[in-house]
Amino acid sequence: MEFYIPMIGLGVAVFTLIFLVLRTRVHVLIAMLMAAIIAGISGGLTMSNVVEVMTKGFGSTLGSIGIVIGLGCMMGRILEVSGATERIAYSLIQCLGKRREEWALAITGYIVSIPIFVNSAFVILYPLVKALAKQGKRNVLSLGVALAGGLVVTHHIVPPTPGPLAVAGIFGVSIGQMMLAGMILAVPCVIGITCYAKWLETKYPEYQLDNTEENAESLQQAHQRYQAEKEQKPLPSLFLSLLPIVVPIILMFIGVINGMVLGTDEFAGKENAIYFQMLNFLGSPIIALAISVLLAVYTLMPNASKHEVTEHLETGLKSVGIILLVSGAGGALGAVLNESATGTILAHYVASLPITPVLIPFIIATLIRIIQGSGTVAMITAASISAPIIKQIPDVNMLVAAQAAVMGTLFFSYFNDCFFWVVNRMMGITHVRQQIIVWSIPTTIAWGIGLCGVLLLNLVM
Repeated sequence: MEFYIPMIGLGVAVFTLIFLVLRTRVHVLIAMLMAAIIAGISGGLTMSNVVEVMTKGFGSTLGSIGIVIGLGCMMGRILEVSGATERIAYSLIQCLGKRREEWALAITGYIVSIPIFVNSAFVILYPLVKALAKQGKRNVLSLGVALAGGLVVTHHIVPPTPGPLAVAGIFGVSIGQMMLAGMILAVPCVIGITCYAKWLETKYPEYQLDNTEENAESLQQAHQRYQAEKEQKPLPSLFLSLLPIVVPIILMFIGVINGMVLGTDEFAGKENAIYFQMLNFLGSPIIALAISVLLAVYTLMPNASKHEVTEHLETGLKSVGIILLVSGAGGALGAVLNESATGTILAHYVASLPITPVLIPFIIATLIRIIQGSGTVAMITAASISAPIIKQIPDVNMLVAAQAAVMGTLFFSYFNDCFFWVVNRMMGITHVRQQIIVWSIPTTIAWGIGLCGVLLLNLVM
């Protein structure tokens, strides 16, 4: 019976977490801490040990990702208020040309949702969708879903978005590796959603904006009018708009390559050389994103006052608090499972299952996502439960497991997901069946493609 008590305790802990989030007014932070207490005591820890382990888990998780999350939110806020996101979208549309607007918007979403929250990015860019639909007599659903698809995929799987950052911290994965793997796995997912978005144009051809005005405005005019409504801000150049996004990616990529080079026999023991130290320093996520924030401030808002810049940066930080607390609570839950008997018991059980262990975080994330809706909560919970288990199973790649945890949260976005309502309401979709066809199905397509990508990555690594 002692063998089953930790298993039953974990089941009760997960049920308590989901019940409190769905059916009570208890915040998810308190719910995760209560779940950690139940799992710890049932796993053989004393009450005082549970508190100690939770505190250490909370602190270690935030120690690895806290500053990075804050810097990412600050950079995203500057990109948002400076008009950089609109510049990226407009330039891609102009570059790809007529009848390729879906691909331009999907690529825009793929890029801008790496540093900017998905809801804000869609609200900012949706006026361009309307302008394109009106000027080119295009289908609003096709354009809107392509944009939302590009946004939602990278938001779920590519740091420095807070959810993937927290998962990387819980699994002990390099943020640079997590970012590069996520960017690669996101590409086929975005392609899948965009192809589905183009099919929506044939499914619902009636969703076109009326363009019977005597002097129909061009895309350029519509874009200029939209900017005039936002205090007549001039748009930054495409180069400057992309610079704060591309620079940290390149620096972290160089850092990852540097680590691989130092792992070879030829360069073994040379990590103290000034060249390698400098690359490690610049390639660390904290330094790379700090450089990115400075670039964003001084290139995208060169004429802004110190007070204005500080206000924008602090506005970006306002959304960080609860994300940090939830991420830390996830780390506390994971630490409890790791220290108690529960993790060891489940590790032996999972190792005997006829499936690859990296599917465990994927399955947990999928189930929690469909139950409570929040992708961030789902991936952090899945990582917290599965990481202590998977770490005890030999020959499991933690990077693949982390990607599995974030990829599972793409499954079937519907009524309990706030972005479901943002997308459908802004496009004027009110019928439930159409809402599911327009947004729930394409996210599930991305989920299926992502699963194939994770399994392929597992075979390669």
